[in-house]
Amino acid sequence: MTIHTMGQSPRRREDARFVTGCGAYLDDLHFDRVAHAVVLRSPHAHASLDAIDTGAAARAPGVLAILTAADAEADGLKPLRPYVEANVQTGEPFAFAPQPLLAKEKVRFAGEPVALVVAETHAQALDAAELIEVRYAPLPAVTTAGAARAPGAPVLAAEVPGNVCIDWHTGDAAGAARAFAQAAHVVSLSLDNHRIVMNPMEPRGGVGMFDPGSGRYTLHVSSQSIHNNRNHVARALGVEAAKVRFVAPDVGGGFGAKNFAYAEHALLLWAARRTGRPVKWIASRSEVFLSDHAARDMQAEASLALDAAGKFLALKVASVANLGAYMAGAGGGVPTFQYVHLQGTVYRLPAIALHIVAALTNTAPIGVTRGPGFAETVNILERLIDAAAHQAGFDRAELRRLNMVPAEAMPMTNAFGFQVDSGAFAQTLDLALARADLAGFAARRRQSEDHGLLRGLGFAYHIKGTGGAPDENVDIRFEPDGSVSLITGTQHIGQGHETTFPQILATRLGVPNERIQLRQGDTDLIAAGGGHGSSRATYMGGTAIWRASDEIIAKGTALAAEALEAAEADIRFDDGRFVVSGTDRAIPLLEIAALGRRKGKPLDTFHAWTREHMTFPNGAHVVEVEIDRDTGRVSLARYTAVDDYGVLVNPMIAAGQAHGAMAQGVGQALLEHAAYDPRSGQLIAGSFMDYALPRADDLASFDLGFNGTPCTTNPLGVKGCGEAGAIAAFPAIANAILDALAPLGVKGFDGPASPARIWQAMADAR
Repeated sequence: MTIHTMGQSPRRREDARFVTGCGAYLDDLHFDRVAHAVVLRSPHAHASLDAIDTGAAARAPGVLAILTAADAEADGLKPLRPYVEANVQTGEPFAFAPQPLLAKEKVRFAGEPVALVVAETHAQALDAAELIEVRYAPLPAVTTAGAARAPGAPVLAAEVPGNVCIDWHTGDAAGAARAFAQAAHVVSLSLDNHRIVMNPMEPRGGVGMFDPGSGRYTLHVSSQSIHNNRNHVARALGVEAAKVRFVAPDVGGGFGAKNFAYAEHALLLWAARRTGRPVKWIASRSEVFLSDHAARDMQAEASLALDAAGKFLALKVASVANLGAYMAGAGGGVPTFQYVHLQGTVYRLPAIALHIVAALTNTAPIGVTRGPGFAETVNILERLIDAAAHQAGFDRAELRRLNMVPAEAMPMTNAFGFQVDSGAFAQTLDLALARADLAGFAARRRQSEDHGLLRGLGFAYHIKGTGGAPDENVDIRFEPDGSVSLITGTQHIGQGHETTFPQILATRLGVPNERIQLRQGDTDLIAAGGGHGSSRATYMGGTAIWRASDEIIAKGTALAAEALEAAEADIRFDDGRFVVSGTDRAIPLLEIAALGRRKGKPLDTFHAWTREHMTFPNGAHVVEVEIDRDTGRVSLARYTAVDDYGVLVNPMIAAGQAHGAMAQGVGQALLEHAAYDPRSGQLIAGSFMDYALPRADDLASFDLGFNGTPCTTNPLGVKGCGEAGAIAAFPAIANAILDALAPLGVKGFDGPASPARIWQAMADAR
């Protein structure tokens, strides 16, 4: 048996299961007597719901139940509430309306659930849904935060006057005003961080069951945070959390769309109780577009003040976030914590003034995707820096170096009092530019011009706080067969935890990786868990593993001292064995575990902890684009990055995570846009015919390097690695496009950089 420790790159253990079709995704699971559900969704973005006639549908072949808001109310079900209900910084309550499980009296976005149909087969449920007659009275719809805040705009909910959930001024407005008054240079931009849909390979879904004997619900679900979501669904069902079990063995991607609870989760469990059958629903791809939590969708007016030498003096940002029809999940927490947390990013910015607004619109609710809040922050500042360099004649790289917090000044505390523990920003930037062959760019630009193409170079420096839910736990059990069960409250949704978590434990305990079995994805396995979000798993779960290992070694030392007839002070733990110092007498850990079990002193260890700090992955991404003058088509020619993820548990897996994030960032920059018709509120990019995900030929070959500075906020020294590319790619590509178009006089454009948008920007400049 082999021992793969931290820093090595063994192949992913789980891949053999996945590529041979042996995964346990939701649709792979078998349930006896399973019934099938279909969600009837509103065709209107905004309408009064005057009447529902389910009579004909209820009489249709195979129908077991037709459930509406009236039934939910009669059974005592409650609406979903936001995960964060007040400003994280001030405690001021948000204005919000809870999201009903099924619409009552009014629908607020196209795709909102109106009724649940349960039948013997999926086809019968679909047929019955067609027979439900709903009388709607359409109302005017608003699809942008600006339209929602305009005088006379239709109000979505009485609980949210003027459709505004948050209107908050924070930071040093007076200091920023003084700095702007004294500045030698001021640059201002209007920026649109447009809406995207995550589209995980496995759609959302669930199979709900109810045991009348115990009164307990079980939901097999495709979700990336089962404990917290279980708690919110239990509240909607009106039962205590212990009465609900969530199970998610394998999850085919999430990207944030599966972070939070949805109405369907509670509806399936309720339907199972009503019908006495397991009830299954898996979203169609159309439902993914219509009803999954979307992401981004924030507009900003931003200004940067600089002195004559280029030193940053102050930043002012007025941002407006579109939350969609309901404040779902952490919709209010992102703009009041993550968006604020790293304003100024890696640069010395003494004064920052923010005006943060979040509004409701007749669109699908906003959730999170890679880098929520932090991505918006980085995009604003990196775009401003390039604009300032162009306007005032500074070198773009030198302007960044001048203002970066130097490595010797770490840890740094930013203008909002948040501390970043580690990083070598200027060095990482220089490594990325050298790796990208900045010196050779002029020659590559000339070659492109020879072929009638415009070539541009852009870069962006990213940073993000990772940690997610602040609590995590792990349970390590030494089984009688000599294996070790590693039970975690985090979740894998494709990241490779079945490989990396055993590497962490093997590093500490010297146990062969093959003997370590990761067990997760079941709320009955472990008391609590933060799931996976905010690149938290290796930091939070890994720290719990590390600390539990300390306890295991301490317990084992006492047992070994007794077995070896030596003083505990003379026992050292080395390479998986307890050794008497100065001798060759030793006992392997697994033998001590067996001894402890026989003596009633097992090494089994549960460890829970609460973080006080986050980790801060960062890095520089450098891209080159080519633009066709005639069509406006943008091609990604080169993509180079150097990232700091601290200590790498498995460099190959870390690189894979970074590559995936880069692809997602490229998708937003060049292709993806969840566009709505502003008059009807209909999603007009509701399928892959109209919504373009990146394909292999849209991407360059990624050239990724690492410049890790060990994180000081955890004993492993790790930093979350899953989100960097999605944060950096968007501004880096925009900066490259503007660099290419600068000779034509183009100064800005709204993304994504589709050929039509770029062609129009060139035409407007002419």
